[in-house]
Amino acid sequence: MAPAFIFGIILHWIGGLAAASFYIPYKQIRRWSWETYWLTGGVFSWLLMPSLMASILVPGTFEILHTAKPSVLFYTYFFGAMWGIGGLTFGLTMRYLGIALGMAVALGYTAIFGTLIPPLFHGTLGQTLGSASGKYVLLGVLVSVAGIAVSGMAGMSKERELTGEQKQSSITEFQFGKGMLIATFSGIMSSCLAFGLDAGTPIADAAKASLLAHGGSDIWQGLPVLIVALLGGFTTNFLWCVGLNVRNKSAGEYTAQAASDGSAVPLIRNYAFAALAGIIWYLQFFFHTMGQAKMGKTFAFTNWTLHMASIMIFSMLWGVYLKEWAGTSKRTHTLIGLGLALLIGSTIIIGYGSYLDGIAAH
Repeated sequence: MAPAFIFGIILHWIGGLAAASFYIPYKQIRRWSWETYWLTGGVFSWLLMPSLMASILVPGTFEILHTAKPSVLFYTYFFGAMWGIGGLTFGLTMRYLGIALGMAVALGYTAIFGTLIPPLFHGTLGQTLGSASGKYVLLGVLVSVAGIAVSGMAGMSKERELTGEQKQSSITEFQFGKGMLIATFSGIMSSCLAFGLDAGTPIADAAKASLLAHGGSDIWQGLPVLIVALLGGFTTNFLWCVGLNVRNKSAGEYTAQAASDGSAVPLIRNYAFAALAGIIWYLQFFFHTMGQAKMGKTFAFTNWTLHMASIMIFSMLWGVYLKEWAGTSKRTHTLIGLGLALLIGSTIIIGYGSYLDGIAAH
């Protein structure tokens, strides 16, 4: 059991690295509006990659989806669409707050709502508290939330210490008040994907049966669920971005080789970086579903916490690498270190709780 849960944590960490990194390629895009590169990347992350990877790795993927109950498909899609609203504003969070602070605020709300509401809905939270392994797992959840909160404190400390010029040098469009409001809304709505993945459990069960029947590994069982959930996310993002394309008269950017001022647009470069961003974004949930399969079903709701904590770990590190924390005080740096320690520790505590549950089951 130990290797399984350790492997599960590592998979979640890899997914967190992908989630914390996907926005980096967007910074290389030139002469495109936000809505243009966001939708272009989304075609890869929410449409092409989910269908491609599931069809390659899970036998009979589309037959599984075809035979799923309409109610399962609806709720998986619906919560995916609600998550999509949070997802499109998540990009705005990065624009106005930067990677480190934006991630901390948005993911704090996402972690709390996405982790606790599914077991509350199923009425299993009390049962979880009744076991020793469950107590460890819930402790890990609390430590994770504390780590995200401390990381947010570091971001607020930074906001107080830096001058306007310093903020603009690392985050061109820095706007604290506007960014905080968007991050709060984004975080709450983004937690809906956890509900969508939970609603899609029957699809994952059917995929697992198909994989085992064909001699495959059940580690891929969650991939068909992503097709439905992320299709919902694509729907809301598509409508929003096309609306912005029309309002801002930016629809021509998809094919224009010159901007309105006559300067050249690196069209191939833009598509390449948007595709790269979209593929990296998808990989977060590719590895998330793999990690979820390794962590077991008893504490399945904690996989969302592991995912959020992993994203925060690497987003904080990216913030350091991109010098978003340059010029801040020793106190702020201490908060950064404490936040990272709590986040890493939380994933280990949750993993240990899952390990204890595995021992008890045997």
